Amino acid sequence: MEKAIIGGTGVYDVADKVVQKKVETKYGTVEVDVVTVEGEDIVFLARHGKEHGVPPHLVNYRANIMALKQLGVKYIYATAAVGSLNENYPPGSVVILKDFIDFTKSRPLTFFEGEDGIVRHVDMSDPYCVNLRGKFIEAAKKEGLTVKGEAVYVCTEGPRFETASEIKAYKMLGADVVGMTNVPEIVLAKELGMCYAAVGIITNWATGLIAASSGPVSLREITSAIEINKEKVIRTFIRVFTEETLDQEHCNCANSVIEL
Repeated sequence: MEKAIIGGTGVYDVADKVVQKKVETKYGTVEVDVVTVEGEDIVFLARHGKEHGVPPHLVNYRANIMALKQLGVKYIYATAAVGSLNENYPPGSVVILKDFIDFTKSRPLTFFEGEDGIVRHVDMSDPYCVNLRGKFIEAAKKEGLTVKGEAVYVCTEGPRFETASEIKAYKMLGADVVGMTNVPEIVLAKELGMCYAAVGIITNWATGLIAASSGPVSLREITSAIEINKEKVIRTFIRVFTEETLDQEHCNCANSVIEL
């Protein structure tokens, strides 16, 4: 099983078969669904748990990514619900992430704890797999999904939303969208030599930006934006996984770790 999708609950009406699995890792137990589509096994992992009961700052990111590695996964697509800091990316838009800024505070961020006496670093010059990003954009055209553009993602600790002053600062730093889950997920995948690409589904304007007069972010606003695009995004992921030949020769994802 070389291919996986991380995000919310999978869209199972595209699958011929669904099998639930529990994977034991040194960081904890992870539940996944393995779906078979056109003879291709694809792993679905619900980032916040099957019942969406784990807040972003408590997600066991290391267990999740290690479980995928133990299953043999090499290629990961992920979804991320995000707020927009970019006037060109209104709610309801879909963007492909190209870089990130990390403002998390208390999460385990790495597998590399020096337990074996070796110091390791990981290259972040191109964190999101260029190969998977390009293939998603091409497949999205075939699926009828509009990708508004590329975006720099700023990750905050959560679970609270950001203040207007924080959003202003992030915007000055070059961020386009804001969320609470992509770090350390992207970093951990890179450490294990996996190709990882993420798609942002924009649910709302970030605090204090443009639509401040419309009031605070509502649950209805978030869920409606996600539902509009989730199925097309997942179907685009599956289109790449079932129609494209994937390799790690057209990216540096498998060779990003530097040992000192």
